[in-house]
Amino acid sequence: MSLSKNKQTILFILIAFAFSFAVRLIWVQQFSGTEQFKFNNEFMINTNDGYFWAEGARDILNGVIEDTNDHSALKSAGSILTAFISKILPVSFETVIFYMPAFFASLLVIPIILIGRSIGKLEVGFIAALLASIAWSYYNRTMVGYYDTDLLNIVFPTFFLWSLIWAIKTQEDKYILFTALDIIAYRWWYPVSYSLEFAFFGLIGAYVIYQYIKNQDYTYNLTLITFMMFAMMGLDGLVRSIVVVSLFLALKMRRELVLKYLYYLFGLAIVLFLVTGGFDPIWYKLKGYVFKDTVSTMGTNLELHFFTVMQTVREAGQIPFETFANRISGHTITFILSVIGYIWLSFRHRVMLLGLPLIGLGFLALSGGLRFTIYAVPVLALGIAYLIYELSKFLSTQFINDKVATTMKYIFMVGFTVAILVPNIKHVINYKVPTVFTKDEVVVLDKLKKIASREDYVVGWWDYGYPIRYYADVKTLSDGGKHKGYVNFPTSFILTHPQIEASKMLRLDVEYTENRFKRRKHEENLSKDEKTQFESSNIGQMTLDYGYKDTNNFLTSLQTDIKLPKKTRDVYLYLPNRMMNIYPTVNLFSNIDLMTGIKGKQPFFYKSTNFKESKEYIDLGRGIKIEKKTGKVVVGNQKVSINKFTKTFYGKDRKLHIQEQTINRRANLNVIFMSNYKQFLVVENSVYNSTYFQLFVLENYNKNLFEPTILTPLVKVYRLKI
Repeated sequence: MSLSKNKQTILFILIAFAFSFAVRLIWVQQFSGTEQFKFNNEFMINTNDGYFWAEGARDILNGVIEDTNDHSALKSAGSILTAFISKILPVSFETVIFYMPAFFASLLVIPIILIGRSIGKLEVGFIAALLASIAWSYYNRTMVGYYDTDLLNIVFPTFFLWSLIWAIKTQEDKYILFTALDIIAYRWWYPVSYSLEFAFFGLIGAYVIYQYIKNQDYTYNLTLITFMMFAMMGLDGLVRSIVVVSLFLALKMRRELVLKYLYYLFGLAIVLFLVTGGFDPIWYKLKGYVFKDTVSTMGTNLELHFFTVMQTVREAGQIPFETFANRISGHTITFILSVIGYIWLSFRHRVMLLGLPLIGLGFLALSGGLRFTIYAVPVLALGIAYLIYELSKFLSTQFINDKVATTMKYIFMVGFTVAILVPNIKHVINYKVPTVFTKDEVVVLDKLKKIASREDYVVGWWDYGYPIRYYADVKTLSDGGKHKGYVNFPTSFILTHPQIEASKMLRLDVEYTENRFKRRKHEENLSKDEKTQFESSNIGQMTLDYGYKDTNNFLTSLQTDIKLPKKTRDVYLYLPNRMMNIYPTVNLFSNIDLMTGIKGKQPFFYKSTNFKESKEYIDLGRGIKIEKKTGKVVVGNQKVSINKFTKTFYGKDRKLHIQEQTINRRANLNVIFMSNYKQFLVVENSVYNSTYFQLFVLENYNKNLFEPTILTPLVKVYRLKI
């Protein structure tokens, strides 16, 4: 007895969902015994940004209702949804945020299977759902622990695509409402969804123009894009929902009247879209990925140039074609066949051309960065699934017996499906992503939470901002969302300059950040000149306030005894061992002439954890050796004198011990052997004397400026005394 179409659909959805979720549990099985990935016996998440939403959800559950310049995501969709789920489920908060990606991302199988059904090929939707749900890029950004907006970022637009396909095919009013509400929900979840919404709108608009030219009835499709424009306005989601639902009710009850004034409604929708700033976010988002060079920030009568984060973010860079293909389909051959399949599918079912915006955004990855590949996954999965379906159907026709032919068709389909799934499953098995922090690092932040207050600042590099705030419940100067060049310059300066200048900049930046927040709360009462000052960078405002016209002169003045702002809170410096790997990148942000934008020469920095010792040399790799007899560093064909040779080690007392030997005071190169870390460092004097190196590597702190709060081999925290 065969199942009805509805029962088949539900069965396919349940199987595909279970498959998607089960594959994501491979990571859990692999690391079930890894205690460093757990805190309080709960797995920690493995994406930095996730701690932003987690902090917001935690604060919502704790009754926090006001932003006090801690940038908690109290009003963000991810935090609100998480808080709601955590409130109704009898499991821990950590369990919720860890498994949410696996559950919600697996919902992608629903619209994909429904799209397959819409073209009369339910098996195509099922095969595509299996592939898309575990494809490289989709899995990477929706695995267990990858708690981020990506858990629904592809689900919503795929539902969007499904509703448009059904709207075009059936011409039923309910799909107009569904499409509009999907836009509103997608915007609520992911406020920068404008580009996809506008691309879909453009395709439907082009179809309306085509129908007009061909003298076809375009009333339904014009109604559809009118609703889409109202849903895309730059207004609050609740307001847009009321407008859309009201128009839909009017359409159902007074259809003739609505259609009579349809042109006016469409014109009004476009005007409101533009007036409410509907197009602005599209330009703002694209600018961040296209404009990656040094940017300028205007202050009051002062123009400064800063180094931008986009110059260092791998996700925003070009990627090789093989990587591009693998991330979308799991293998280059699968990708090529997927494109062929999609072309064939679109030729047979023209409505599938509506998938072009998702493919186009996915292909942007070739120049805009690997993060975009995820968008092309569902549509190209439908392409390869259609190819498998048609090829299996063709091969089965070679058998005369109808029963055998039907059996062989499904055997071929299963075989081809397994073939495209295997490379992706292998990737899942090999993709062993660690948690953001280890247990030992989080223990430090948990201790700090009991020492610092919520109004205190813990300053580290922006990569660690969100987890610092989540675990220590404090404020930070920068994080994964607040990391523009003018924000990162002071932090970079603090970490890479000597303690005297660093300590003053630390106090200055914290107090200026707080003052800026207080002024923001009263922005409506500011004069025009005050608003201009409010918009300037902290470092620019410091320059002006201390009576300088050249920021370089102001920075030099930090070496002298300048008057600092009144201390309003404690400030802690967070120095992890993991920062050693990105020290050269950290240095880039302050190694620039702010007045001209000219980048300084990068100081020599080399780290070796794979070294070999012989009778004559200690070979550090990459052509760098330490000559034992002369005590010089061999760099290529040059021999360079050493200023200091330093060895650090932890004794039985669990304290850091230093053995330092000065060889040539005039030399500009230093060698540090961190024995417990099994690593050598070869660095210039400026790096050796930096606050990060002096406080973390050597624990050599100025007692008038800093005092140790927590000292461990992995993380060291100091309190600012001035």
